[in-house]
Amino acid sequence: MAVFVTENQVASLLDMPTAIEAVENVMRLHGEGLAFNHPRQRVKREGVILHWMAATVPEWGLTGFKVYTPVSVLFFLYGIGGELLMVAEAARLGQIRTGAASGVATKFMARTNSQTVGIIGTGFQAETQILAICQVRKIERIFAYSRNPERREKFAQKMTELLGITVKPTASAEEAVQNADIIVTITTSHNPVLLGSWLRPGTHINAAGSNSLVRRELDSEAVRKCQRIVVDDRNQAKIECGDLLSAVERGDLAWDRLAELGEVVCGKVKGRESEDEITLFESQGIALWDLAVGRVVYERAKAKGIGMELPF
Repeated sequence: MAVFVTENQVASLLDMPTAIEAVENVMRLHGEGLAFNHPRQRVKREGVILHWMAATVPEWGLTGFKVYTPVSVLFFLYGIGGELLMVAEAARLGQIRTGAASGVATKFMARTNSQTVGIIGTGFQAETQILAICQVRKIERIFAYSRNPERREKFAQKMTELLGITVKPTASAEEAVQNADIIVTITTSHNPVLLGSWLRPGTHINAAGSNSLVRRELDSEAVRKCQRIVVDDRNQAKIECGDLLSAVERGDLAWDRLAELGEVVCGKVKGRESEDEITLFESQGIALWDLAVGRVVYERAKAKGIGMELPF
């Protein structure tokens, strides 16, 4: 019988190191053409937006989809014969897998001696971005900026206690990133929050907030300065990535120049050619990540007897 898993149960079953491993594995399969992603679709009605995204990995015998609104997030997992295996509340699942993907990108694209992180945005998704990066690089200093002073102070205090690393709140976005080896943008801004004039040679950027064509986190100069640009899924980036669409429309960038994260993970494309390259990972968030970590949650829930049985 299928099981229903709550948010709290997901949090107890899914840790960041395992999530990073799961996302890396599924992206390797994606790069090899053995895992398939269906880009996010949106249905709008009177101000309410329903988001739907799906993926399948034949090697695992699994298919899954996530459906969500601003007040409800659910993930559905199906087995080899099309039978329903699990329904899970998926806000925490999505938060962890998004951070894990940035961890994977950082592992393959950031300089190995990276020690400093600057993050712009301190909301719901920011915490797991930092947690994942600290799993794959030996980070010594973190700087955090948010437009809300109280929020950035609380974020810095919480993450300092959680990581045992000093996280310093900054008064501006520029101050947060000016000395960073790794930069994270995790906002919902419609206007650029990261300027190319702030970037130093050798920086790696995880841009994880621009998953809508009306959003932009990087200005035009920042995109132009990136010698290596990687997306999670090229087809999804074409319909969602506001940072890159404007560059394509100006003629500064061609979609066929972009690599996919899976191609980097499986070794078809290098994540970095030199220490001085500025590299960019554009993270829209794809259903393959939900499927990868959803598989972990399901297997652990079944092994531990966690979850409520559903009557079908």
